[in-house]
Amino acid sequence: MELKIKALSPKIGNEIPAPHFATVGSAAMDLCACIDGDVSIAAGARAIIPTGLAIALPSADFVALICARSGLASKFGITMANGVGVIDSDYRGELRVALFNSSDSDYTIHDGDRIAQLMVLPVVQPSLQFVEELDETARGCGGFGSTGR
Repeated sequence: MELKIKALSPKIGNEIPAPHFATVGSAAMDLCACIDGDVSIAAGARAIIPTGLAIALPSADFVALICARSGLASKFGITMANGVGVIDSDYRGELRVALFNSSDSDYTIHDGDRIAQLMVLPVVQPSLQFVEELDETARGCGGFGSTGR
């Protein structure tokens, strides 16, 4: 599968690293902030950070997901405001990252900071079949915490 990437800023690949897989086992590529000045995210606030990139997925058989970076979340409380960003196959605009500061301290994003991860996955668009009953399973309707700790 080939992912077409368009640099929307001349900084991409120069001052700001282009997306790449850091190791052979990497499932996602880091996305960096492409901003003209620092962006401070106040405690409990959100901000949308541009990446200076646009992509073209090859078909509706794929989706790109923008996910949080675990280090930012665990060390500083900076996570995705929308959980996961879904980039549909027909979207051609700039990839922007909605960040949320869940900590009690302000956090500053600098130009070139790694702010999220981009992952490409296959998509299945199932046909829907409404039924009167669902198949039985051992778990049944057991919800949150029903399978143990």
